[in-house]
Amino acid sequence: MIKPKKLKKGDKVAIVSLSSGLAGEKMFRHRYELGKKRLEQLGFNVVTMKNALKGIEYLYNHPEKRAEDFMEAILDKDIKGIICNIGGDDAIRLLPYIDFEAIANNPKVFMGYSDTTINHYMMQKVGVVSYYGPAVMTDFAENNSMHTYTLKYINEVLLENREDIVIKSSDKWTSEYLDWAIEENDNIPRKMNEEKYGYEVLQGDGIFTGELLGGCVDVFPMMIGTNIWPKKEEWKNKILFLETSEDEIKPLYLQYILRNLVAQGIFEEISRNNSTENLKMRNIMKSIRRCIKRLHMRQIRKTYQYYIM
Repeated sequence: MIKPKKLKKGDKVAIVSLSSGLAGEKMFRHRYELGKKRLEQLGFNVVTMKNALKGIEYLYNHPEKRAEDFMEAILDKDIKGIICNIGGDDAIRLLPYIDFEAIANNPKVFMGYSDTTINHYMMQKVGVVSYYGPAVMTDFAENNSMHTYTLKYINEVLLENREDIVIKSSDKWTSEYLDWAIEENDNIPRKMNEEKYGYEVLQGDGIFTGELLGGCVDVFPMMIGTNIWPKKEEWKNKILFLETSEDEIKPLYLQYILRNLVAQGIFEEISRNNSTENLKMRNIMKSIRRCIKRLHMRQIRKTYQYYIM
């Protein structure tokens, strides 16, 4: 895998909208502005690609324009990094307009998450490392101020470009909803909760090393069968990481997706990692079932609490 050069203060960084056009909507524009300001405060020279703020309807109807922004940012020698405004649900529609050779020949920092998983696999296809992380309208525009945890890993991963990064569980978390449409909410910090458990190890010693490959499971079904979905052998020795979107995927549907990954032989490949080589497939499946059961019970409790309120 080709690792892009680290970013440094003064570098030109491009903002793109490769899925949703939310950043271009009047009532949410302040989130984009705040995220951009925070990037500038980190010392970057921030530019916004020409179609990134054209709104939801325009960008939905013109996936080729989203792809055009992406490819222009890739080909621009002065641009050293690309960061997404936000995710969405149809980045897969960019696929016919992507120049994979151009991506391979112009490796640069690319970051985003959620539906942006699709674009990460475009980079993965040609062997370019990308960074599954903060987006402009979410983490960079976090209410009141950016989280210390976020800033720590932005510095370690993108600016210091270290090889020996230990990814620890955050000691705080939040799921509080504050309406983005109310601009005054930008100044109200969300309620933080203390993390009591950290990473929960279901089996093994809890220490894993290797390259990450994964993303938002909600969009996996859109990629499977396309030319960006990795071959079985490309999963060898990878650490599979999974995110679920704010839509709160049903546990049973998550189980279906995981069963598909098992059927493809992916779990056999990732279990070859030297930290997990002694784990049996039967034990892996037991762990999956335990996870699904816990998610299902949590969802039942949440639904029950909703109905009795």
